[in-house]
Amino acid sequence: MNNFLLSQSQKQQVIEKTAYYIEQANRQLDLQLTDIFIKFDLKGRASGMFVVKQNEIYIRYNEIIFSQYFDDALINTVTHEVAHYVVHSIWGIKKVKPHGKEWQQIMALFEVKPDVTSDYDISNLPLRRQAQYEYRCDCMSHQLSTTRHNKVQMKKAIYKCRKCMQSLRWDVVSL
Repeated sequence: MNNFLLSQSQKQQVIEKTAYYIEQANRQLDLQLTDIFIKFDLKGRASGMFVVKQNEIYIRYNEIIFSQYFDDALINTVTHEVAHYVVHSIWGIKKVKPHGKEWQQIMALFEVKPDVTSDYDISNLPLRRQAQYEYRCDCMSHQLSTTRHNKVQMKKAIYKCRKCMQSLRWDVVSL
């Protein structure tokens, strides 16, 4: 597993690249954004995540994915997450789509292609993957992650099919 860890030097490069893009946004957009707290604790299949929790904001990076695709992630993942930070700071988190025109504008400002997801082959990486639960509507079956399944079970969310607009029902029989 040690070959999936970043060296302190690599972590420092990620921190410095994050600060570089924040400073670039400050200069080009006349902002006064401060450096953001960074964690290297993301364990799933995403290479990065911008987090807003109550009054706390930070960026999480996936050390395993970065260790295998360092040079590419240093540009593409870092700019992707910093762009979310910039968009949040200018427009707020609830007023725009996560990868909408505002986010795409910031990615263009950074001169990086606005890809929503990375195209890394992660099939051989030791990444955590959530279980999938089969749900049905009137026209097809759907796979929901453990997170979404738990929200449905706790009555905190209702998901609908985009085709028939029917609420999804858990297909307990498929267990």
